[in-house]
Amino acid sequence: MNRVSCLTLLIALFLSAGVSAQQNEDAFFIRDIYDQALTAGDAYEWLDYLTNNIGPRLGGSPESAAAVEYVRQMLDTMGMDTVWLQPCMVPHWERGEPEMGRIVNSSRMGTVDLDVLALGNSVGTGPEGITAQVIEVQSLEELAELGRERIEGKIVFFNRPMDPTQINTFNAYGGAVDQRVYGASRASEYGAVAALVRSVTTRIDDIPHTGVNVYQEGVRPIPSLAVSTKGANLLSDLLVTENIQVYLRNTSRMLGTKKSYNVIGEIYGSEYPEEIVLVGGHLDSWDVGRGAHDDGAGCVQAMDVVNILNKVNYRPKRTLRCVLFMNEENGQAGAIKYRDESFARDEYHMAAIESDRGGFTPRGFTFDAHESIFNEKFRNVLEWLPLLEPYGLSLDKGGSGADISRLKDQMGLLIGFAPDTQRYFDYHHAETDTLEAVNPRELQSGAAAMASLVYLLDKYGIN
Repeated sequence: MNRVSCLTLLIALFLSAGVSAQQNEDAFFIRDIYDQALTAGDAYEWLDYLTNNIGPRLGGSPESAAAVEYVRQMLDTMGMDTVWLQPCMVPHWERGEPEMGRIVNSSRMGTVDLDVLALGNSVGTGPEGITAQVIEVQSLEELAELGRERIEGKIVFFNRPMDPTQINTFNAYGGAVDQRVYGASRASEYGAVAALVRSVTTRIDDIPHTGVNVYQEGVRPIPSLAVSTKGANLLSDLLVTENIQVYLRNTSRMLGTKKSYNVIGEIYGSEYPEEIVLVGGHLDSWDVGRGAHDDGAGCVQAMDVVNILNKVNYRPKRTLRCVLFMNEENGQAGAIKYRDESFARDEYHMAAIESDRGGFTPRGFTFDAHESIFNEKFRNVLEWLPLLEPYGLSLDKGGSGADISRLKDQMGLLIGFAPDTQRYFDYHHAETDTLEAVNPRELQSGAAAMASLVYLLDKYGIN
């Protein structure tokens, strides 16, 4: 072997040894992150306070104001360089009195109560309620095919279930949720007096699930209520042979807008302060349940990322920012305000991670970005997969999160934390979304997974 070949081989071996040493250093550091999260993390304690001491946190409510102050104080104890409140005007909707739903004229069963729940932003029926014949549809397209002649004066019953054959439950959710979001407004265009929507869950039970309802501008708003999956199945079965009438009553109302806040804390980067790595979730929740999985879990995990990195004495090279967004559930006013101010300041979010899929066992992360830069940046991130796979984590192309998705034009990576979601929609927007539904170890493992990815993003960058 000549001298040049020997030198080339020595350089290759040296570089290989350097890469191996670097990987070992990162592997040990990530192990420290997990050890800290699983033995001394604070996410579950914070979630306990949010859910049991404060409770449900719908934007504009006194509880949401209490949550803002609580997490501000917690962030202020973590050695942040700065913590501040970012004002935003949020819709203020109140559910009112407990809803009523009842089949009133079944020849087979007589009068039967239904478990119903007003959808978010819904108008009320008035104090006397509404009684009308029910017509069942499976889609917005079927509604249009029936037209005004078949719809006018009736309650439209949207009964398309989540597809149980979908392994990714978010795909199943996406395939069914349009009827909840737009059903009432579309039905009103054809003269319907109310909308009744099958709860968006694969679980068959008597627990209705709420969620946002959006009224199209210029269309008369009509009451929109969710019915439990058992109630939906019963109603559908009766409609095969009978003309069924249902009585509905709710007193929900919109009370204009109210000032609320995003809560933001950050540690300035020691080398690249102009590059921001964001971790976040949404602080608001629906007014039923306690908002434990949706999205108290995401908020406390994002907070614990900063907390864990502090405890392992890591000083970020880039600016690490924790953002707890307000009003994701029924308006996204917090995300809009954050985007507008970020672009006005000409900021660059190198990466943003959102946790809004529950506090279950971590499975990995999904990545999105502007199409012009996605492939190159994602290819760089994939090099870290060997460091994360031992913890059961994958890195895949996919969605990020509702609050951070508006940052795409800053040309950074948008990342969604992806836990196991097979049981997520059992609790989503329902009274069952309480602390008892969250496993402490799973929650803390999620915080560790997020902190590990933040460490790699911050240390190496993706440019």
